[in-house]
Amino acid sequence: MDSLNSLIDGFGTALTPMNLLWAAIGVLLGTAIGVLPGIGPAMAVALLLPVTYGLDPTGAFIMFAGIYYGAMFGGSTTSILLNTPGESAAVVAAIEGNPMAKAGRGAQALAAAAIGHFAGGMIGTILLVALAPTVASLAIGIGAPDYFAIMVLAFIAVTSVLGASRIRGIASLLIGLTIGLVGLDQMTGQQRLTFGSLQLADGVDVVIVAVGLFAIGEALWVAAHLRRSTGKPIPVGRPWLGRADLKRTWKPWLRGPAIGFPFGAIPAGGAEIPTFLSYVTEKRLSKHRDQFGKGAIEGVAGPEAAASASAAGTLVSMLTLGLPTTAVAAVMLAAFQQYGIQPGPLLFEREPELVWGLIASLFVGMVLLLALNLPLAPVWAKLLRIPRPYLYAGILFFAAVGAYAVGGESLDLVILLVIGLIGFGMRRYGLPVLPAVIGVILGPAAEQQLRRALQISDGSVSGLVNTPFSVTVYVIVVLIVAWPLIGRLIARLRGGRKTAEESRTVRGG
Repeated sequence: MDSLNSLIDGFGTALTPMNLLWAAIGVLLGTAIGVLPGIGPAMAVALLLPVTYGLDPTGAFIMFAGIYYGAMFGGSTTSILLNTPGESAAVVAAIEGNPMAKAGRGAQALAAAAIGHFAGGMIGTILLVALAPTVASLAIGIGAPDYFAIMVLAFIAVTSVLGASRIRGIASLLIGLTIGLVGLDQMTGQQRLTFGSLQLADGVDVVIVAVGLFAIGEALWVAAHLRRSTGKPIPVGRPWLGRADLKRTWKPWLRGPAIGFPFGAIPAGGAEIPTFLSYVTEKRLSKHRDQFGKGAIEGVAGPEAAASASAAGTLVSMLTLGLPTTAVAAVMLAAFQQYGIQPGPLLFEREPELVWGLIASLFVGMVLLLALNLPLAPVWAKLLRIPRPYLYAGILFFAAVGAYAVGGESLDLVILLVIGLIGFGMRRYGLPVLPAVIGVILGPAAEQQLRRALQISDGSVSGLVNTPFSVTVYVIVVLIVAWPLIGRLIARLRGGRKTAEESRTVRGG
């Protein structure tokens, strides 16, 4: 009840004209910046941090929250329309959203993403209000073995459901893990796969990998086949969701937050893991599995709702523990410190107006984001009417600008081209792209958690399965791996019974 009263007071703060203006500016700036590949929400908040020096803390953080959510949606816009993720959390949106756009359903994919962000953000923020202390206490108890188990689950789940075969999925994952090894060993500081280049010591940024594999690889693939086709503009289609679309999306919109919020609250990879797992879940539960990979709207709705709810979960551990679980949270933590405010258990007591005004502004920002982006969906989709040679030339330009913006190094452009050629080769030989991106994002973190768990247990493998949580996750992993074998065994048993019954019928006849 105290939380509800505090939230009502927070709405009184968030709905003042000036704070509403900062929320609207944040949503607009975030969406515009999110559309540019390579400039994700973390960089957007960091770039705008000096601009807020003259603002009061409440107005500044309300604007930051709008930028965060707006940039997440902007990243999924380019993922869906141009197969160019604006940030790592938008990678999954490209898998089903881009085939939908190519089939003339780009506006529907964008609408499903916008409503998914709204539903995920609303549910996630409600859970933030209700469960912040509980989730924060649970997050403290999760250790290295649990994190490693979660990441193994993400590896196995995605490689099991993508591509023509599991072998190709694993091959793609190994490519990503290899790219993820580039840089300094986080434990020993030794260089790995840097070829003596100091510029590679920090590793290859995941945005460069995602943009290279998706955008550059796709552009090269299209260029290689344009000689055989005329490259006609892609139709936009009708700009609304039909009854059949709503029937297929309302459950994913509700399931996504259940996956995204808990993962956002614990330091286990930000929004990437829940979006991957949401996609896998929707494919498992869908009645239209044959459409996955060809433009299944569930594969857009669920992961986008999970990503938005994960963003709300991120604020739980940042506000209650002072623990940043994503790059955006780390930048926002720096902003808190800039104002002389220390997030933690006492923040709700010392700065109630700021905290509850910020939380209330999340609800306001979600409404503004939906009101802004639903009408704009058909406008964004008209980008697809540009003839494909010009469209993909533009994609290459913005991909190069985004890659250069990440580190400001010309070597990043070379790496982008090399990874783009790898993406082209993966398409040529039928390897799914997503497991490679997962390998790059989660590989270094998985290695670090594995080594920590083994250090704690003095090198004993039993240290990886010494918690109920990790054992539960590994049981799920075994079921995913063994399920096809179990399915074949059940099919054989049913076939044997059917053959026996038919033989009895023939004998009786």
